[in-house]
Amino acid sequence: MPVFRVHEKELSFPNPILARDDGLLAVGGDLSVERLLLAYSHGIFPWYNPGEEILWWCPKKRFVIFPSEIHISHSMKKYIKKHAFRIAWNRNFADTMHRCRLKREFNEGTWISDEMEEAYYHLHKQGYAVSVEIFEDEELAGGFYGVCIGKCFFGESMFSEKQNGSKTALIAFAQLLERQNFLFIDCQFHTEHLESMGGRYISWEEYEELLQKGLQG
Repeated sequence: MPVFRVHEKELSFPNPILARDDGLLAVGGDLSVERLLLAYSHGIFPWYNPGEEILWWCPKKRFVIFPSEIHISHSMKKYIKKHAFRIAWNRNFADTMHRCRLKREFNEGTWISDEMEEAYYHLHKQGYAVSVEIFEDEELAGGFYGVCIGKCFFGESMFSEKQNGSKTALIAFAQLLERQNFLFIDCQFHTEHLESMGGRYISWEEYEELLQKGLQG
């Protein structure tokens, strides 16, 4: 499959089904609010190295967590019982995204560039990009950020300041999403960490059907 080029003056994407087997669909374009919303509403997301051209991805198999299927291990249940937790929504989006960037830069490298931080902050100001933070005994323990459209949540990156910080944040958030009838958390790519918390692959056909349903709210 070819990789398509999108242009800044043309607000469109190729059909997602045309993505390569590794998920790469297109290159180029920009990170405007309008383009990001168009991308996510079609199951497409940007992921690229800082300083390089924007790469747009749409894996044909999607790794998702259904809120009702969030897995809480026995050890996590014991851990949660020992502490008092408080979940916050949009405590400080810019700070949460930057913490995700710093944690990844320190451990494994990151795609979260200055350009990405600025773009998602604009998306946040429009009410679409959100941050979630968890406080353990009133101290910031961890959190993550992502994009929320309709009843769909698209996860982007996580951070932990304390042991199990991001796990606890995801558990609390999934339980909140279940109560609000959200359809899925899109993890985009597989990780063993997310699989251990209930993540699983679904086909593109199932994902697209859920996406269209979720976008209607």
